Amino acid sequence: MAETKPKPKLNKKAVEMAKQDPKVRAKNFSEVALGYTEAEAQEEANRCLQCPNPLCRQGCPVEVPIPQFIKCIKEKKYAEGIQVIKTKNALPAVCGRVCPQESQCQAKCVIGRMGEPVSIGRLERFLADWERDNGYQLPPKEASTGKKVAVIGAGPAGLTVAADLVKLGHEITMFEALHIGGGVLSYGIPEFRLPKAVVNNEVNYVQKLGVDLRLGNLIGRIHTIPELMKEGGYDAVFIGSGAGLPQFTDCPGENLGGIYSANEFLIRVNLMKAFQFPEYDTPIRIGKHVVVIGGGNVAMDCARSSMRLGSSVCLLYRRSRDELPARHEEIENAEEEGLVCKFLAAPVEFYGDSKGWVKAMKCIAMELTEPDARGRRGVKVVPGSEFVMDVDTVIIAIGQTPNPIIQRTTDGLQNDPRHGTICVNEVGKTSLDGVYAGGDVATGAATVISAMGAGKRAAKAMHEYLTNKK
Repeated sequence: MAETKPKPKLNKKAVEMAKQDPKVRAKNFSEVALGYTEAEAQEEANRCLQCPNPLCRQGCPVEVPIPQFIKCIKEKKYAEGIQVIKTKNALPAVCGRVCPQESQCQAKCVIGRMGEPVSIGRLERFLADWERDNGYQLPPKEASTGKKVAVIGAGPAGLTVAADLVKLGHEITMFEALHIGGGVLSYGIPEFRLPKAVVNNEVNYVQKLGVDLRLGNLIGRIHTIPELMKEGGYDAVFIGSGAGLPQFTDCPGENLGGIYSANEFLIRVNLMKAFQFPEYDTPIRIGKHVVVIGGGNVAMDCARSSMRLGSSVCLLYRRSRDELPARHEEIENAEEEGLVCKFLAAPVEFYGDSKGWVKAMKCIAMELTEPDARGRRGVKVVPGSEFVMDVDTVIIAIGQTPNPIIQRTTDGLQNDPRHGTICVNEVGKTSLDGVYAGGDVATGAATVISAMGAGKRAAKAMHEYLTNKK
């Protein structure tokens, strides 16, 4: 009787990724997570069960063939592995760093039912970084269709649409308002979480596919969408202009000096390199005692950047720690670096000194209400619980809405007046023929990967529209 080989023991624990020491990284802007070595990537890839019905892929908004690229890592076929990813995802180095895999693909991993799920995002990053070190392999393109598409915004949604459509043979022009591509990837996410060299590399890849990227072009100001289609000869337009308009608390004193929106603060730090002043000529005034209002990833980015600029930072959030919307990993990293959190509190008023700079803020305690039908707990004020905090700098990170310039310059483009978003159907079609939209401009501020997912759906619909258009 043949002897049966024992099944290999399943490693229930994921391979940890090395990070900078908290005491060291809290004083620099270098990337915190250092990535897998080849040996670590091999070890983690071998945990994948290669499920015949991969649930992980169902959790991916851009439908990356996850088991297939992990199998390539197992077999050390790295060039093939990155090509597998890029059949669906043009920005793997970005997604491998900032995508919330824990609530998407990894949340559905079968191994996660008995231990820690496979670290899909870290493996994706490994292959993307390998490609950056070893050079691109451009995929084949379809023959030219003769159709022209204008893509507005070189952020995650726009880059995804452009990459998908240019491979299908369409002529793509991408209009970006800023002086570099990447959108929120460049101006919104700090260097220590997403190095700008990584973003530039991803943008360059999309350009090498054949996309014409035109920087410093604010659509709505230099051209309107009707002008692009009538005078520019574009057969279709995709709007992926993001959500760059900050929201405020409307508390008295909010116009004092030293009170920043998260957008202004992060643009100064990330895009304009204020953290390297005076090597770069953009200064940023920041005090010793900073309060960041909010609890999402943007709030964490502001808090962690402030600590690196030498300030002590308090995060003020109106709910409890359990309700923080930021990724668990970002909360953990911030607390390791010295972030202090004050929960169940909200601002009421800001006080200034004789020169008009903020010096203190009045807050009030909040308490959680019973969960609503969706399970979300609201908050209500605790009467008589006001208190005052001394502050030098306040950063307000409570959300963003789309810049309204495109909506205001495009007749017939239906939008939601309450949220400022462009109204679209399930595939991103707007109320105008040939005009599509996706990402934050259609949903409000959300994740990078959700914007990319919207871009993929729109690209597919736009290709069908262009193919059928006479």
